[in-house]
Formats: sequence, C-alpha cells, structure tokens
Amino acid sequence: MSRTLTDHKSIQEWAEKRGARPACVKGTGGGKDPGMIRLDFEGYSGEDSLSPISWEEWFRKFDESDLALVVEEAGGHAPNFNKLVRRG
Repeated sequence: MSRTLTDHKSIQEWAEKRGARPACVKGTGGGKDPGMIRLDFEGYSGEDSLSPISWEEWFRKFDESDLALVVEEAGGHAPNFNKLVRRG
C-alpha cells in the first residue's frame, strides 16, 4: 500500500525510522540551491552520488519545487521505496 506525504514531520519520521537522511545529488545545485534532493538510506549506494544536507535545506527545496513524497507501506515491515513527485 502506498501513501503520499507532504507534511514535514511525517516525512522526517518516515525517513528516520528507516535510517534515511536528507541529501542532494552531487553537481546539481549551485550557491544556496541544493539541486535535486533525495533520501539517502544507510548501507545503499548513495555515498558516491549524494551529499548530505540539513532537513531545513531539504524541506525548503521540497516546498519550492511543490513536491510530495510517495512511500510504500507494507504490513508489519518498513520498506524503503519512495519517490518524489509533483503535487497535484
């Protein structure tokens, strides 16, 4: 079952429950713009392509880009599937 999240607290709780941290894709931003944002899950291959950023930076870009986070919820366990999509 999937659900769509836009509330900052719900997103941060979902991510932290799964060991994920806010990140941006290296080489996609400039200045104060982090560029493309992602969630970086511990133990996955993000270390070569992602840079850590603060939750504040991540949510600023999330809101500026009018994004929502689609997450997968399966009975009893916490899968990591997530996708950033445009709201609407």
